[in-house]
Amino acid sequence: MSEDAIPLDKLAKIYRKLRGKISELTQEYDTQVEVLKSQQDEIKNAMKDQMKALGVTSVRTLEGTVVLSVKTRYSTQDWDEFKKFVLEHEALELLEKRIAQTNMAQFLEENPGSMPPGLNSSSEYDISVRKPT
Repeated sequence: MSEDAIPLDKLAKIYRKLRGKISELTQEYDTQVEVLKSQQDEIKNAMKDQMKALGVTSVRTLEGTVVLSVKTRYSTQDWDEFKKFVLEHEALELLEKRIAQTNMAQFLEENPGSMPPGLNSSSEYDISVRKPT
């Protein structure tokens, strides 16, 4: 270690202090954002109510065009049955394209000779600092 290197215990202390400040600022930010989102939701609901009462799906105003649309989201309460359905109907397009990271790592660990075609991976070093015990 060079003479002018800062000792690791001092770096760890500074790192933890910065992490605490980031956490504090993030909480303040999240709280303020939630207040604003709540206000925004109230306004959206008021616009939705007015547009439904008028029987319109689009209104041009001086401040912008307001559009009322229907957004449908899908979910399942029974993943086992849903997976069977997808396989039975050969409908893999019903699923989104992403890999469950923890499950893939576990699969590769348990099956070192089985590598899915086209699988990419990247690894990088990371540092974590824990409070002293």
